[in-house]
Amino acid sequence: MSGAVHVQGELLTVKRAGSHLHLTLVAPGIAERFRPGNFVAVSSDDRSLLARRSLWIHRVRPTGSHGPTVELVVSRDAWPGGLAQGDTVALTGPLGRPFAQPKEPVSCLLVGEAHGTAPLFPLAERLRERGCPVSMLLSAPDEARLFGALEARRSARAVTVVTGDGSVGQHGSVADVIADALQRSSADVVYAVGSAPTLHAVAAAAEAHGAWSQTALEVDQPCATGLCFGCAVPVVGEGGMQRSVRACAEGPVFRGDRVRWTALTGEDA
Repeated sequence: MSGAVHVQGELLTVKRAGSHLHLTLVAPGIAERFRPGNFVAVSSDDRSLLARRSLWIHRVRPTGSHGPTVELVVSRDAWPGGLAQGDTVALTGPLGRPFAQPKEPVSCLLVGEAHGTAPLFPLAERLRERGCPVSMLLSAPDEARLFGALEARRSARAVTVVTGDGSVGQHGSVADVIADALQRSSADVVYAVGSAPTLHAVAAAAEAHGAWSQTALEVDQPCATGLCFGCAVPVVGEGGMQRSVRACAEGPVFRGDRVRWTALTGEDA
């Protein structure tokens, strides 16, 4: 919660993008504190939103009349139907441990799954400012759930797209193409956002390639502020000690080689 603020934001726009919603909110204080990889916790008085929901920050932008705005990208079924343009929404943020950025120019591969691609675009911008060559790998089950393919081509020197049904790009999953993407990009650092199985594949491939990976986990975060301990992530700490940490506080960004992936996905249960 260090540096986070709680504000009443105004929902300025709600736009459809495939199976996603692109939201723009006025959120004083959050935009100014944002770093790529941060998220916000959203709540309202609407009964359809019974608990806080953690949503990635896609971008922050200045506007003339409203001041800085925060842009979020969510799946349609994750956004309550009772909230619409002009409504007031309670926001807490920016929350979470953001992506660590290299101090020297290194080759970077950014991997996003469905709407998890959203927080990678401000990261790509910051990396380019540091002189880092950026490649991107975007995935989704189908075309409707793919996000940011056109924007990626403006943000990266090379873009790979893979869909589960083959409707766009290559047919398959991140696990099928990550090794080739790493080799073609000559990546020194890999940043990834998505589900645990996808991040597990990315972390394993990065380690085999000799690259350093940072993985941003999408897990349920009941309170999003570290108080309820409902988003435990099994990790290997310093000295090889196994322990659990909170995705919302110590994460959501973790070193890929520190997460105990099989324990997280239940494969070794």
